[in-house]
Amino acid sequence: MKNQSTRSNLLRACAALSVVPLVYACGGGGSSDRPISTPRPAPSPTPSPSPTPAPSPTPTPTPTPTPAPSSFQTNEFRESDGPEFHGAITAWENGATGSGSIIAVIDSGIDLDSPEFANRIHPQSQDVAGNRSVEGEDDHGTNVSLVAAAARNGSGILGMAFDAEILALRADAPGSCATDTPDDPSLGCSFFDRDIARGIDVAINAGATVVNLSLGGQSPGTAVLDAVRRASAAGVVIVVSSGNYGDGSDPDFDQFQPTPFASDIRAAGGDNVIIVGSVDANGQFSDFANPAGDDSQFYLAARGERICCVYENGEIYIEQTPQGQFVILFSGTSFAAPQVAGAVALIRQAFPNLTGAEIVSLLFESARDGGAAGTDAIFGRGILDVAQAFRPAGAMSIPGTSVPLAVNQPTGIGSPAMGDALTSQGILAVVATDKYARAFAVDLGVGMKDARPDNDRLRAALAPGSRRHSAQQGPLTMAFSVTDRFSARGGVAEPRGLLLSKRETDTARLLAGRVIARLSPKLDFAFSVNEGAHGLSAQLAGAFEPAFLIAGSGASASAFQSRDQRAFAAGYDLAPGVRAVATFERGHVGFVGDTFLLDRQPELFDRLGFTRSGIEFSAQGLPIDSSISFDWMREDNTLLGGWFGGALGGSGSQSLSMTARFARSFANRWRLAGAWQSGWSFADEAGLVANSNGLTTSGWSVDLQRQGALGPADSVAFRLSQPLRVERGGLNLRVPTSYDYATETASFSNRRLSLTPTGRELVGELRWAGPVSFGWGGASLFYRHEPDHIADSPAEVGAAASFNARF
Repeated sequence: MKNQSTRSNLLRACAALSVVPLVYACGGGGSSDRPISTPRPAPSPTPSPSPTPAPSPTPTPTPTPTPAPSSFQTNEFRESDGPEFHGAITAWENGATGSGSIIAVIDSGIDLDSPEFANRIHPQSQDVAGNRSVEGEDDHGTNVSLVAAAARNGSGILGMAFDAEILALRADAPGSCATDTPDDPSLGCSFFDRDIARGIDVAINAGATVVNLSLGGQSPGTAVLDAVRRASAAGVVIVVSSGNYGDGSDPDFDQFQPTPFASDIRAAGGDNVIIVGSVDANGQFSDFANPAGDDSQFYLAARGERICCVYENGEIYIEQTPQGQFVILFSGTSFAAPQVAGAVALIRQAFPNLTGAEIVSLLFESARDGGAAGTDAIFGRGILDVAQAFRPAGAMSIPGTSVPLAVNQPTGIGSPAMGDALTSQGILAVVATDKYARAFAVDLGVGMKDARPDNDRLRAALAPGSRRHSAQQGPLTMAFSVTDRFSARGGVAEPRGLLLSKRETDTARLLAGRVIARLSPKLDFAFSVNEGAHGLSAQLAGAFEPAFLIAGSGASASAFQSRDQRAFAAGYDLAPGVRAVATFERGHVGFVGDTFLLDRQPELFDRLGFTRSGIEFSAQGLPIDSSISFDWMREDNTLLGGWFGGALGGSGSQSLSMTARFARSFANRWRLAGAWQSGWSFADEAGLVANSNGLTTSGWSVDLQRQGALGPADSVAFRLSQPLRVERGGLNLRVPTSYDYATETASFSNRRLSLTPTGRELVGELRWAGPVSFGWGGASLFYRHEPDHIADSPAEVGAAASFNARF
């Protein structure tokens, strides 16, 4: 059995106290009277701000990256040196204040009458070294407890876990603290191994969350180490100060290693132990503290230098001197340790599923670097960072599923037909768990974006940067578009080359092409590259539509832009003027605009394929030309061109659509035409998508054209159209909305993600086209109401003119 002086061997971590500017360096393992050049001012009704104050609340606060709520911006908070430095407000904002956690402090007792511990001193608090009151003969145990759990009561300071219970276990040898004097380090509180061990066992039986040992010195005996092993096996976290011999003031201790007391406690307790050193208000390592040394993997640093404040009669003690008013600060690893113990209590309340070893691991992983990057021999794993510990760690997933959830990655991109449906949803909160099975509320809506407007539509129509060529030889017709190298460099995406000569390849690149062959008097066959099946079908059916710059046709309305298409079509004459056309197309979905999600995660959208097949029946040469077509489309990973990946599962979809067209010529060179498309789409079940209740889409156009308006070869036409739009429907999501830590399971609720936009785009365009001198000219006036199907989007009015000539 050992009976050692806390000043020589098991030295308690507070050397002594004095009036600032002479503050004693208190800590786990040594003592030193250290001059402090600038005294801390005493509290007053309007205290001077500290060097790095938290912003005061204002009626309209300026947003900051991590704003503290106004309810915590009090004098009490600003007087507290640990919580702000270590980011405890993040825990408090999430409701973690230490309630339900028990912090066992094995030390010199506690001030039972202090209002800072009112109704929070655990009933099993006791003197484990005798039959005395738990009321201590000095303030060391009280000060340690204040740092860990001083109340949030509007006065004094508040501790890291201000709602936690303190299990005060007085372990100082009877009479030893009465000799405590700063002038003689050989005198002071001493602790028997058996009493420390008994205190640890009482803490285990009382259900303590964490045991704080602000003690230090030479190696503890077997009784202490066995008790530490029992505590670790019971899941209790042990926090021990590293010692105060870092300045080399005592040759009996290695100034570059934690004290033997701390190192042996760590070895006995394994993964449930944290050794704690000290830093100042600027994160600089305290010169008195023993650094991490060989225990760097199990070491944290916390605020332990110039800690406020000594109390008297339940209030911060203010010393009156001829030089003015002063408060008494204390320093040492003794007061760094309870910062960490309080953080353990916060985490245990917030995440009751975590074991003691997992809490320790979390604090190590979330620590911020204090010195060299990564683990080092001074700061160990780094400086305690409570805010980071309350953020997700490692990969996240949807509980109860195999669906991963990558934070800051996209979850959805709408298609043009969906308008602003995704960004008008508001918050789409779900529960996700991190590597420690901790539940966090995640807003999937943050990763959802609408399809961006295609601002290049008019420019592409006026200056496509390509040339159209066609040729016919007997029953074979070929047409293709090429772009020259100059245009490609000017911003047009550079396409793939044809099998041409080197000279031809140097001057032209293939954009798109089609080949049509008449196989018999009734049968035509066609295929195309980078052109859709709708164009082939219209050509084989003999359909004719005027060319507009902005207003699209309802017959060819598509939910998305496609790329890399390969299309095939076959047309057969069923009767004079009546034809059937079958089509097949395979390609990839192309997203509209320069979407930032695509720039950040291009690999997510690289190959999103679709397959489309259809049949069209047309009648020509009758009083009214008409046609009706039916299409089926399978999208591998998209829904109407919208991408819902990540947590939503990246499911594919199937769509059916019906398109009807009519055209009638009347009067003298007038023609009235119209087209209507209706569609129905259904998403696959995957990820959080339980099913789709079916999307209904529509698009339409009406044309009025006059041939020979100003001359025999020109024309003027007007079109009113609605681009394809989701009329109703959405995704039925089955999302986790609550979490049971006892079973580590989530409860799921139904949530509907509407894909109907708030607005309805209508486009009107008046177009004239005809010969001009030695070329061909055109002019358009257009108007877009609620562009991109966004209700509050301002209308667009524009005009364009073009002239083409070949030389």
